Amino acid sequence: MPFFKTHGKGGALTIYMDHYVGDKPLQFDTVTYTNAAGQPFTLTKFKYYISNINLKKATGGSITLDGYYLVNEEDADSKQIRFKHLPEGDYEGVSFTIGVDSASNCSGAQSGALDPINGMFWAWNTGYIFLKLEGKSPVSTSSGNEFEFHIGGYKAPANCIRTVALHFGKTMSLDDDREVHIKVDASEVLKTPTTIDLSKISSVTDFQNATTIADNYADMFSVLSVK
Repeated sequence: MPFFKTHGKGGALTIYMDHYVGDKPLQFDTVTYTNAAGQPFTLTKFKYYISNINLKKATGGSITLDGYYLVNEEDADSKQIRFKHLPEGDYEGVSFTIGVDSASNCSGAQSGALDPINGMFWAWNTGYIFLKLEGKSPVSTSSGNEFEFHIGGYKAPANCIRTVALHFGKTMSLDDDREVHIKVDASEVLKTPTTIDLSKISSVTDFQNATTIADNYADMFSVLSVK
């Protein structure tokens, strides 16, 4: 079942996180993609946290939708985040955080989406991994030609928390069941503003190069449709 959150009486909204690599729907193992450096690669894992979701009102201001959500390509239900009984009105955009804020990072291992069983809590360094992207490329010099990007950290100078703000392109009247489909382009983790050469950087699992990857994934989200 998808995630549900209740916020009193009113409309319902489902946010769909639709995973792509460029203009192609993401598929693990079976599809070979090409990164911005012209290098072939396949993907085997893609998961990330979003939190602090805010719906922007057309008349100004916003409403905050609490919760931490672990979106995982291997779990279709996790890509549907549903809110019920939201305040009716007109909304024009959404913003959210990629990652887990400092308060929860400092609270130790927790439950639900933040349960360590989800494989997103560092054993060697208390705190959460905000995003995991793993795969293989023939140019990778790591064992088995694998690459892995495990990005986290909330303290300067290695703060990898990023905020995303998206405009719907039109006004959404939240007076019934509504849907927002968000395109999540996993290839952006490897490009813009920095093109990642997998023959030189195939593993980022601590603070080194982490903010570079975080700056890349900050723009992997865009609005596909609002219904």
